[in-house]
Amino acid sequence: MPWPELQSFLSLLSAPALQLRDPRKHEFSVDMNCEGCAEAVSRVLNKLGGVKFNIDLPNRKVYIESDHSTDTLLTTLTKTGKAVLYIGPK
Repeated sequence: MPWPELQSFLSLLSAPALQLRDPRKHEFSVDMNCEGCAEAVSRVLNKLGGVKFNIDLPNRKVYIESDHSTDTLLTTLTKTGKAVLYIGPK
């Protein structure tokens, strides 16, 4: 096989760590008790922009898909005045 160094280099480029990823998905616990709480979450996330999200009111969870940092998302969610906990990547 000609140029084994080139073959090795090309295999590194196709490694999963170097491939483009989808935006990160995050799971948060938010102390939501009613539709008004869920609307407050929607309002702050829509104002931030660049996010897709799903609110699970019965389980008090918010699932967010975004390239924003976890800190930015956490800060944004706390603007609702509700207790927020970052559960982890989803």
